[in-house]
Amino acid sequence: METIEYDVVVIGGGPAGENAAQYAVEGVEVNGRAMTAAIVEHELLGGECSYWACMPSKALLRPIAVADVTADLPGVSTAHVTPKALLERRDSWVSHYDDSGQVSWAEGAGLAVHRGTGWLVGERTVQVSTSSGDDVLLRARRAVVIATGSAAHVPEQYAAALPWDSRDATGVIEVPDRLVVVGGGVVACEAAIWMQALGSEVTLLVRGPRLLERMEPFAGEAVLAGLRERGVTVHLGTSVSDVRRDSPEATGTGRVHGGAVTLTTSAGELVVDEVLLSIGRSPLLDGIGLESVGLAPDDVTGGRLPDWLHAVGDASGGAPLTHWGKHQARLVGARIAAAAVGEVAWEPDREAPVPQVVFSDPEVASVGLTEAEAREAGHDVVTSRVPTSSAAGTGLLRDHIAGESQLVVDRESRLVLGATFVGPEVAELVHAATVAITGGVPVHVLRHAVASYPTSSELYLRLLEELPRELRTPPPPPVVE
Repeated sequence: METIEYDVVVIGGGPAGENAAQYAVEGVEVNGRAMTAAIVEHELLGGECSYWACMPSKALLRPIAVADVTADLPGVSTAHVTPKALLERRDSWVSHYDDSGQVSWAEGAGLAVHRGTGWLVGERTVQVSTSSGDDVLLRARRAVVIATGSAAHVPEQYAAALPWDSRDATGVIEVPDRLVVVGGGVVACEAAIWMQALGSEVTLLVRGPRLLERMEPFAGEAVLAGLRERGVTVHLGTSVSDVRRDSPEATGTGRVHGGAVTLTTSAGELVVDEVLLSIGRSPLLDGIGLESVGLAPDDVTGGRLPDWLHAVGDASGGAPLTHWGKHQARLVGARIAAAAVGEVAWEPDREAPVPQVVFSDPEVASVGLTEAEAREAGHDVVTSRVPTSSAAGTGLLRDHIAGESQLVVDRESRLVLGATFVGPEVAELVHAATVAITGGVPVHVLRHAVASYPTSSELYLRLLEELPRELRTPPPPPVVE
């Protein structure tokens, strides 16, 4: 078996794996030799985000959002979604499921790409099995990075019915007439919108009492109203006890997987053409040889790894968000690069907040702690909440603005702990809140960040003005005895 040496070997070629490899070796030389890295990928280089998650879902949702705006603004002709053109736009954004562009980028960045399935067979050693049957050993001089991603969770009661997962939803080819979406999180809320726009009669089954349960309650309430307004049926507090399918068949991604599906639920029996399961994801850690180095999956997600082994992205057990995985990867890559030249990479002492956007209607963007989480953590919490339309710039975006926005502030430190925005195009507002939390900027200082008029950024002024006066002014100087 051929053996090839690199400084870094990354198992998994999604955004997190690509970033880890790039940051570990880019511009780094050791004893006059450039650092080297290899990426092992058994599917498409670029991973879930590029082909089955972030990119195709947003490619599908944006034209729908534009059509919605034209229906709410006088002076412009109302646009309509054309399903065929919508799917063609999706295909363009996923490069027709061709990763040659990603491979060209990787090779141009000096990263070697190995096609095949990789697993650990010993310390700093990865075996790769290729489609041709020729195995190769990759030895890492310095580090191995696990970036294997995650897979949709499919409970046993659903498995025999071959339900759709998120890949089927973003890669839809055959649009089912009747679709049940099981789940109330981000993927469920977003997929309900584009599947309804493509022509499905969509029903959402949510086990809990509200949508987007990890966000502020008012965010889930606004999204619920938006879904119902566009004709999506939503059943909250609903459980599924039985799933049966006539002639289930593995027809391929995005195609209807057999005959009609009958679901027995606490809201009654439903007969539909397809079921989209969106109830969470699990790290892909089985079959990657952890036992060969005395480890188990819990050691990976718990951060109990030897100094030569790292985990990033969904495989680490953290928030399953592309931008968070890439942030982790940049940190890990920088640590590996610094250690190679005898240095320690600088990192802030404040834990980075994780922003998230739901491209629903209305849109939701949040970062940091919710009010409930902040109180549970022991903070003396002050909140300010205003209609998102209270900013002139936001009010100009549409004639009818749904949603509120909120800041969660610690009374003693005057620091922003969390922020939630609900309304049109609020995704572009959340980064300023992320910066405020990351930088530890107190609210009496934030008041002096001048917002352009008339833009949505004025919403920050409205939120800060709603805080108690004593928080909007500098604290008194300490008493000197």
